[in-house]
Amino acid sequence: MSLADFINLISNTPMLIIAIILVIGVVFINGWTDAPNAIATCISTRCIKPKTAIIMAAIFNFLGVLTMFFISKQTAETISNMVDFGTQYSLALDALCAGMVGVIVWGVLAWAFGIPSSESHALIAGITGAGLAAMTMGLDAKIAFGPTSSWALTLYGLILSCIFGFFIGYLVIQSIRGICRKMDRNKTRPFFKYAEVCSGAAMAYVHGAQDGLKFIGVLFLAIELAFKANNPSSSIALSNDSSLWWLAIITALVMGLGTSIGGYKIIKKVGMGMVKLEAYEGFATDFTSAIGILISTLFGVPVSTTQVKTFSILGVGASKGIKRVNWNIALEMVMTWICTFPGCGIIGYIFTLIFIAVSR
Repeated sequence: MSLADFINLISNTPMLIIAIILVIGVVFINGWTDAPNAIATCISTRCIKPKTAIIMAAIFNFLGVLTMFFISKQTAETISNMVDFGTQYSLALDALCAGMVGVIVWGVLAWAFGIPSSESHALIAGITGAGLAAMTMGLDAKIAFGPTSSWALTLYGLILSCIFGFFIGYLVIQSIRGICRKMDRNKTRPFFKYAEVCSGAAMAYVHGAQDGLKFIGVLFLAIELAFKANNPSSSIALSNDSSLWWLAIITALVMGLGTSIGGYKIIKKVGMGMVKLEAYEGFATDFTSAIGILISTLFGVPVSTTQVKTFSILGVGASKGIKRVNWNIALEMVMTWICTFPGCGIIGYIFTLIFIAVSR
């Protein structure tokens, strides 16, 4: 679908405008609250100034979204297939809008309390809550929970990303210490300072690639529902469709804008609250996280930047001794993730019930 076709579709489906605005709002909040996690350790280790780091993150978030769209759209397809909203397309579009309202409400609350909540988890929970409400209201919606479903991929990512981040982070930092044990710390510090900045840029890139594709998937879902509402016998596809490049541009620009505003509360909590890191430890954390997120993105598995980064930090911190980790902050963050699924899902569910009731 070309941009001209999209503009024509909007003129025939006004609700699509609201859906696009809401998804863009979620993208902005993601850049605002989630992207700072990517550069938290760069700042906390004093390898780069905060303003410079935020500009760097905005640029590499943009590049991550834009380039990964042409490399692999699998993560976007996973998200767009999370819920089958059925054939009552107009009401289904209302449900999707309600789910996005739930995500926005949750994201703003998380930012207000300085909690590094995962917008990825919130997005999945909001869509699922909207799907469940659509089923409650009698729409022919379906949510697959089988072993190869989008929900299963999300669960795999949730578990495996924690394991990967912690243990690979632990192994990487121990390897660095083993390699550099006989080297002069003053001579290695400049190298790891620049290496940490590069790994921070890589983190921003893969954050844009992973989360950007998630939001492209939701934007496509909204467009698909609007398209089918006007053309019930036709369909459009996301895979192998380069004409949708403008979706990547919109997502990249909005995420970059959100990132440029920054989230200093979250940077402080992630980068400094759990473990005090040196430059080489920050490099190990970001290197581990970037590799894990890149692999997940290429295989179409939705993961949370916040979650991978947090467990990488915990793995690196644990290598210095269990007592060196502030487990209270780590537990607070984990509880936030656990609460995100039911919390955001319930908000999306309630808003969907209201939206569909009003539309009818």
